[in-house]
Amino acid sequence: MEKGKISASQMGIMMYPTIVATAILWVPEATATRAGRDMWISPILASLTGFLSVYLAVRLHRLYPKETIIQYSEHIVGRILGKGIGFVYLLFFLQLDWSILREYGELMVGQFLPRTPMFVVLGSMLLVCAAAVRGGVEVLGRAAQYFVPLFILVFGMISLMLFPDLKPVNMLPVMEKGILPAIKGAVEPLKWFGEFIVISFMLPFLTDRERGMTWGMITVIATMLTMVVINLLVLWLFGEITASLTYPYVEAVRYISIADFLEHIESLVMAIWVAGTFIKIGVLYYVLVLGTAQWLNLSDYRPLVYPIGMLLVITCMWPRPNLAELAIYLKYIAPVIGIIIQTLLPFLLLMIALIRKRVTNGGKAVQEG
Repeated sequence: MEKGKISASQMGIMMYPTIVATAILWVPEATATRAGRDMWISPILASLTGFLSVYLAVRLHRLYPKETIIQYSEHIVGRILGKGIGFVYLLFFLQLDWSILREYGELMVGQFLPRTPMFVVLGSMLLVCAAAVRGGVEVLGRAAQYFVPLFILVFGMISLMLFPDLKPVNMLPVMEKGILPAIKGAVEPLKWFGEFIVISFMLPFLTDRERGMTWGMITVIATMLTMVVINLLVLWLFGEITASLTYPYVEAVRYISIADFLEHIESLVMAIWVAGTFIKIGVLYYVLVLGTAQWLNLSDYRPLVYPIGMLLVITCMWPRPNLAELAIYLKYIAPVIGIIIQTLLPFLLLMIALIRKRVTNGGKAVQEG
């Protein structure tokens, strides 16, 4: 079905923008609202979910090395229940993909392209993503390899340009009210770190599968450090008003002014963000198409690329909440759904698989004895 191959490092590089692309917009405000001055601690706590998701995905992969979670669910819990679990994952990735796509459209139309129809913005992004998805996992891996160094370069430059205006005293006192605010602030980032379960669709196509765990963990650490640094930057710059800003990091970039010459570089940041969003939508789009083909037992996933792309555009165009209501969904509902599907369900699958393996091995030992 998928003849392309990627290395474990490419998988890690691909997962980095898949998590960070949208997190840099939503996480600072969400963590500031709940954790206040301890907002920089929240991503550290939330990253535990990322480490767990990578561990679960790799352990399940070692038991079923040539299959994705859609396929081995049937082997673990039976065909009927396994199909049900696979369908739940497909619905989840469909919802996740169109919500990211809608978020992209709302932001682009609302902030940068107010006279452009939403359908055009969404359709153009989907067409580019569809071309990448048809090319396979190798194309997405190569695209991420080109994008990530550029992101790191721009991110580093912005951090240096903000440095003269930063006030580290804004983070003091640390944990004034104990660890509880930081824990509350970690609730929403859990959803982003839980998305590392996506690697369960990439592990079967690695050329060096033994390094899958290592690069998965490295990517979790890199993602966590990125969120911590971004939270520290906006906290040191804005202090307690960070929670009142919709997109603190974008506002921080707009704050940059060097000698009244270098200003308004938020367009550069948005260009990088669009590239990162392309990687994220493309990866989730690929997972959805590949998973659907496996669920339907098809020999090739490519015939599904454009039909599912049309489905994504249609679902995005349905009347639905504005950005304010979407933010409420991301804060209170999405984390719960994410924990159940991205962490709890794989954990249960692994436990059942290990129990079945132990019972099977025990039965063989009895027969041989």
